[in-house]
Amino acid sequence: MPTSLPRLCVTSAAGLPAALAVVLLSAVAHSQVQAAGIYSCEINGRKYTSDRPIRECNELEQREHNRDGSVRAVRPPPPTADERAEMEAREQQAALARAQQREAVRRDRNLLQRFPNEAAHKKAREAALDDVRKSLKISESRPAALEKERKPLQDETEFYVGKQLPLKLKQAIDANDAAAEAQRNLVTNQKAEIVRIDKLYDDELERLRKLWGGAQPGSMGIIASSEAAASAPGKPKTAKP
Repeated sequence: MPTSLPRLCVTSAAGLPAALAVVLLSAVAHSQVQAAGIYSCEINGRKYTSDRPIRECNELEQREHNRDGSVRAVRPPPPTADERAEMEAREQQAALARAQQREAVRRDRNLLQRFPNEAAHKKAREAALDDVRKSLKISESRPAALEKERKPLQDETEFYVGKQLPLKLKQAIDANDAAAEAQRNLVTNQKAEIVRIDKLYDDELERLRKLWGGAQPGSMGIIASSEAAASAPGKPKTAKP
């Protein structure tokens, strides 16, 4: 018998008799063998067993048995390429959902910080609309000025009835027409912007009322991009006439 084993037994047993230490070590070794279990799998209908995972069955299902033969665990085969891709897609979707939820919480908290009450929100709405309304007022006055500029040009065309207009006169009329069309489009866009801003603040106010009433930040789901614009610092940008 190797001389190292009794020394190991005496040391590990902290002063117990050597024979008792040997018994204890044997019990531990037996329990470790029991814990190790037995692995089994089938390849082409033939069953294989081993006291460790079977390398030849790495791509197959393996069962881990207790010493009494009962099944302790089942090791499924590794996922296929399609299964791995599906798992990765699910993980990415879950990660995206978590990120979106964190963003919803952050934006709701920002809303509460910026707008502690409805009066503060109303003031922000008016400030956001003020620039657009001023620009719209200027834009709406511009067509009258363009019409005034066009009148002498139109009067001049009467001298060329049935004749080709001079290039300079034609270019001036075309430029006036283009400017008038641009102003009409600008007025349309500015009116649409006022509607958009009002809708944005209406939606935001509805959300804020729930938050003021005790709803938890992020509990109402993801904030739409249109709502996010209002909750961001600064005023919405408006087109210049």
